[in-house]
Amino acid sequence: MNYFILTYAVYLLVSILLTIWVARVLFNNGRIFLVDIFSGNTPLADSVNKLLVVGFYLINIGYMSLALKETGGIGSIQAVIEVLSHKLGLIILILGGMHFLNLTIFFKLRNRTQKSKAANH
Repeated sequence: MNYFILTYAVYLLVSILLTIWVARVLFNNGRIFLVDIFSGNTPLADSVNKLLVVGFYLINIGYMSLALKETGGIGSIQAVIEVLSHKLGLIILILGGMHFLNLTIFFKLRNRTQKSKAANH
């Protein structure tokens, strides 16, 4: 059995599914923040939301592609699990980091918008 192919297949499948799931959650829940940030301009908020998701996919799929190759030996199921644990752990950390980065940016933009609204009233 070729453990490299098994490792690559599982890695890609799980990584892509995780990325799609996180992107959908961010897209659906981030829309509310963006509509508020853009003062109810729904078309602009939806457009920015779609652009953010595209960037999210590009960064994550790009990293997945770069991290695919395994140079160490994979000679057993134990090694498959260990390699997958390392690779998927990095993907999960990156997805989490990007999630917190998005939240930070949304909150800063929202605070700036609210301060601007308060100053104009």
